[in-house]
This record gives sequence, C-alpha cells and structure tokens, in this order.
Amino acid sequence: MITPPPVSFGVRFRAAVDARGPLCAGIDPHRSLLTAWGLSDDVAGLRRFALTATEVLAPIVPVVKPQSAFFERFGSRGVAVLEEVVTTAREAGALVLLDVKRGDIGSTVQAYADAYLDPASPLCADAVTASPYLGFGSLRPMLDVAATFGRGVFVLALTSNPEGAQVQRARTADGRTVAGAILDEIAAVNAGASPCGSVGAVVGATVGETGEDFTRVNGPLLAPGLGAQGAGPKDLRRVFGAALHNVLPATSRALLAAGPSRQALRDAAEQLRDAFGAAVGTADAGL
Repeated sequence: MITPPPVSFGVRFRAAVDARGPLCAGIDPHRSLLTAWGLSDDVAGLRRFALTATEVLAPIVPVVKPQSAFFERFGSRGVAVLEEVVTTAREAGALVLLDVKRGDIGSTVQAYADAYLDPASPLCADAVTASPYLGFGSLRPMLDVAATFGRGVFVLALTSNPEGAQVQRARTADGRTVAGAILDEIAAVNAGASPCGSVGAVVGATVGETGEDFTRVNGPLLAPGLGAQGAGPKDLRRVFGAALHNVLPATSRALLAAGPSRQALRDAAEQLRDAFGAAVGTADAGL
C-alpha cells in the first residue's frame, strides 16, 4: 500500500489559526518568571512552570513556542522537561514551534533537522526557527527534512531586537537588503503553495515600516516583539500591510506574567487572542 504524503505544515498552520485565532504562546521559563510564580530556579521549578503553562495554553492557542535555551540551561534534565512540553502540547492539539534558531552547514544542519523535525526524535516539533546567516542555501537539509515529514521552518528575516538591523538592513551587491534577499528565498520555496507555504519568516512587530511586500512570502509570518519588547496590536498593520492574514503574533513574558493562576493565564490568552484577531482582521475563534 502506498503511504500518502503528509499534510503540509502550511495547511496545518492555516487550519489551526482559523480554528483557534492568531496567537503564538511562548513558553519561556525565565529565571525572573520562575521567581514571580513563587518557584525555585531549578529543574523542579522549571517543570512546574513549563507544564502548567503548557497545560493551560496548548488546548486553546494554535501554536506554542518553547524557547529551548531556557530548558537547556538545566542540562539533560531540562531537555527531558522540554520533551514533556512538546508531547503535552501536541496531545492538546497545538502546533509546537520549537524556538532554537539553529543554523550551520552540511551534516551539522542535517543533524539539527533530524533532532527537531524527524518523528523518530523525542524532540520532534511541528516547526523550528532557523538562522540563515551562513547563507540561505545552508538550510537546505532542514527544509528537505521538513518537507518530507510535513513540518515547517521559520527563518529569521527582520528580527525584533534592535541589533538585528546592522546585518538585516545592510545592502547586498544587487541593492536588496539582506532581509529582502532572505524573504525572496523563502518566497521561491513557497511559490504556488496553497493556502500558504511551509517556510515562514520571522519578522518582528517592532521593525516599523520597511518597504517590504510581505505578501510575496506566501507563508506564515511569525511576529515576536509584542508585549515586553514594546510593540502592540496596532503595530501589526503598519509592519505587515496586506500580508496580515498570514501573521502569527507571538508573546511570552506579557502572557506568562499572568500566572501562576491557571484562570488568569487563560483569561490573558483570551484577551490577547481577541486583540490580535481584531488587529489582523480574523473572525473570533472560540477558546
């Protein structure tokens, strides 16, 4: 019997956002957040924080985004908690975007792809973040593995941190910005995909007007920088223009600060979902 190809990440992304509304919930166990929740800064505190947030948010948001570094700082036991988070979130129906921002060449980027995008791995997520600054082509093994298993890759393009402009807004020999060249590469991979491609771009909600036409990307547009980094829902239209329908607003600290109360976390997620939904023009989704 011939095994049918997997459903693409682009299709699953569109369905999830349409069903649950536009909100990516970051699971970022900052030391300061553990303290604010009254938890110890150790593996036990990490696990209590991360699983509480995941259990509350994963059933009601389309995407959760664990930041791997906050788990890795506790070594193998922290990574084991991250594996629990990935499993718990996916069982609750959320897509898992693992925030690792990996980038390398050859066999090394292949190993990253195997670790994060191959279903045989305990850390397999629905998508990962990736850095293209060893050349977009260096990510080809990751893009290939993602396509094989119906996963996604979100490529850093215009990030929310102010330092990013030094590289991302520099001009290439043909006059494009570095970010513009990355967006063109993503657009080429996603060309013809419907309802959208499976390679996304990371574009901070803090970057302001850039002159870029983000509709050409034809893929998910992850928009960090909302909340703690200063951007709000009204900034989304100014940044993304006609591409708002593919924008996935992301927030972590502003949301997680509502804890440790589970009801307060849920209420905060509902409020953010509604505000972002109004900003990007989506219909209300029932949480």
